[in-house]
Amino acid sequence: MANRLARKLAQIIGEGRYPFVVAGVVFVSLLMAAGLRAAPGVLMIPLISAFGWSVRTLSLSAALGIFLYGMVGPFAAALMQRFGIRTVLLASLLLMSLSVGVCTWMTQPWHLILAWGVLSGLGSGGVSTVLGMAIVNRWFVRRRGLVMGLLTASGATGTLIFMPGFAALVQARGWQPVVWVIAGSAAALVPLVAFLIPEHPSDAGLTAFGADPRQHPAPPSREDPFRAAMRGLGDAARHRDFWFLFGTFFICGFTTNGLVGTHLISFCSDRGLPEIQGAELLAVMGIFDLVGTTLSGWLTDRFDARRLLFIYYGVRGLSLVYLAHCNFSKTELAVFSVFYGLDWVATVPPTVRLATDVFGEKAAPIVFGWVVAGHQMGAASAAYLAGFLRSVQGSYLQSFMISGLVGVAAAFMSLAIARVKPRQGWPRAQTT
Repeated sequence: MANRLARKLAQIIGEGRYPFVVAGVVFVSLLMAAGLRAAPGVLMIPLISAFGWSVRTLSLSAALGIFLYGMVGPFAAALMQRFGIRTVLLASLLLMSLSVGVCTWMTQPWHLILAWGVLSGLGSGGVSTVLGMAIVNRWFVRRRGLVMGLLTASGATGTLIFMPGFAALVQARGWQPVVWVIAGSAAALVPLVAFLIPEHPSDAGLTAFGADPRQHPAPPSREDPFRAAMRGLGDAARHRDFWFLFGTFFICGFTTNGLVGTHLISFCSDRGLPEIQGAELLAVMGIFDLVGTTLSGWLTDRFDARRLLFIYYGVRGLSLVYLAHCNFSKTELAVFSVFYGLDWVATVPPTVRLATDVFGEKAAPIVFGWVVAGHQMGAASAAYLAGFLRSVQGSYLQSFMISGLVGVAAAFMSLAIARVKPRQGWPRAQTT
């Protein structure tokens, strides 16, 4: 069904344009997953009011979800190679919808930890940056950096669309409607994925954008997905560049999703700003990140990815130090939102480029999956650490200072990544 419908649509809009339809569906899927992962930042204060749970408990749930979101990545990449991208994406969307929907009946902290922490973390792990990389490598030969930038920017767009709306909905109706919006959005994407995304371009008689029509897709992997993921980690771990990519992406997560995405609204509340204003600040950053990340993809196609990362991490670290010491005036927050927002996830296209250059296209999705796991480990660490320090010290100041300093450290780590062709033993670039 999907293959026939894709073929008919391709005939209407032009065969060369259909890869962008696939990218559009994936963009919306990633956008929705970003909204799910960002929601704890809006729901933290309402859940404390509704149930009397501590910031530490809610931070643990958010941290666990973020951690599993990252750890599932490499296994999701292996499952995509074994069973197909569409199958994994459909299963992930259904699990996300179910796990979030049942939160409306929770009464104990462990209910939140199980549903929003464990199950939604497992589900959203299949709708992550690894999915974007798999789609880009399969459906695009030219303009990969640009398309990867657009797919990565969906995370910022998710914040842009969902966060202010979530905050307003919480204020007007309480926290439960937010849960239903997320669960319903995930369920609504299932038919779009089922009918609009063929497994391979050739299944619908199409070719990847910019590909040679004479090339054929590689056959699906027959290797056990768990073994493939662990083998990919074992092979990559022998190379120093993997650890530099892993370490910088750990810090990337530490300084974005874990700290700012989870705690910025609470931090603003501590400084006397209402929740909606904190959510609006995130939305403004989302606007600038949509621009910055798309531009980063364009720059990644043209310039040294290591130097781009040096600039991105340096600006991010200095922005966080600035926020920790500013007076939270409108002008100061505007300055922060511009500089921080422009590179919220602008680091992704250069990191994908480096992972592909070093390890080759066939190995890169699983290797990058482990790099993304590092990102989410960092995010989970910051989500819990900031909540812990807030509970103990009554302030977020130290958390933002630590994040700013490690951001600067990541800038210099980026320059240590070697500029090399794919190493011997790793498959060279090929259309898959």
